[in-house]
Amino acid sequence: MIRKLTVILVVLVTVFIGFGLIIPVLPLMVSHVGAKPYNLGLMLAVYSAVAFVLSPLWGRVSDRIGRKPVLVIGLVGYAVSFLVFGLASHILWLMYVARIIGGGFSGAVTATAMAYVADVTTPEERTKGMAFAGVSIGLGFILGPAIGGILSVYGVAVPFFTAAGLALANAIWAATSLRESLTPNGRGAVEKRPSRWTAFTGPLRYLYLVDFVAQFSIAALEGCFQYFEMARIDATAQEIGWMFAISGVVGALVQGGIVQRYVTQGREVPAMYIGLFVSGVGLWLITFSSNFATATLFMTIFGASNTVIKPTLTSVITKRTTLGQGLTNGLLSSMDSLARVVGPLTATLLFQVHMSLPFFVAAAVALLAMVLVYAYAHSRQEPERLLTDTV
Repeated sequence: MIRKLTVILVVLVTVFIGFGLIIPVLPLMVSHVGAKPYNLGLMLAVYSAVAFVLSPLWGRVSDRIGRKPVLVIGLVGYAVSFLVFGLASHILWLMYVARIIGGGFSGAVTATAMAYVADVTTPEERTKGMAFAGVSIGLGFILGPAIGGILSVYGVAVPFFTAAGLALANAIWAATSLRESLTPNGRGAVEKRPSRWTAFTGPLRYLYLVDFVAQFSIAALEGCFQYFEMARIDATAQEIGWMFAISGVVGALVQGGIVQRYVTQGREVPAMYIGLFVSGVGLWLITFSSNFATATLFMTIFGASNTVIKPTLTSVITKRTTLGQGLTNGLLSSMDSLARVVGPLTATLLFQVHMSLPFFVAAAVALLAMVLVYAYAHSRQEPERLLTDTV
């Protein structure tokens, strides 16, 4: 399995290094043009709104023409978006243009990469494969923010130019080294599958909503965490970068050491309960940050527990779906994008009311989402009980 996944895992690592590079400096870029925090929320929301619309379309395209060409196109688009944002260091409207470009191509990268993993793993290997993908993403987030914080010393635009170069190099690597995972017969088999919204019928609809909640909490944190810690403990871009890096290390260890080994078929529901509960507690604890150490600890509690949720529910959905893997992962990517529309906007607006309010609201939403996991588990049991009674 590792041999089949090596190239796509390297692609995921480098994609999210590039994505992570800009995390510590994005709020600074917005602040430098005199814009208020809600502009950051709106910028993140615009990116995700475009991704929400286009991700399923990229999924359909990859189901029809293959994963590799779609992935390469998406990486080139990412490179252009980072380059434009770096050039827009003093032009607010051009920052929005860059985010629209990035959002347009994001589904071509993330959804297609996850579909590739689903293509080359068996149902028994699926949870491990998704966990390895999660570890790769986590590793990107370990290195990216730390490097971005260091590079910010040389100018807030430098991480964006670095991310652009990395995305372009990644596109070349994928074009020359990645093997196509979808056979011509496989492409023909999914062309007549139903629309993405068919996934919302039956028990799996609850898991799509859980995915929305998990990504909403991450997006809410990304929208206001740096502003909060700047006000609370006078954090610098370098310190924010290290906070994300440390959280990423622990998250990768959790995914590689716990999810991959212990969350096997039949254990996914308890894992989702634990992930949602602990992430809710972590969000609440962030409001008690008093220095770099406590801010890092509380963020890590949230981040590490949240990393359990995504690979677990993705594994369940891709094993039980009746849709093509590209379309299914395109729908998951759309749910992520919708959460990233609502999350940053909600968080930055609530931040302007009270700086702790976004974390309280996100924590409450995460805890309430445990009801959705229960609804999924209960609705799965009903057909099985009816079948047993009939026999």
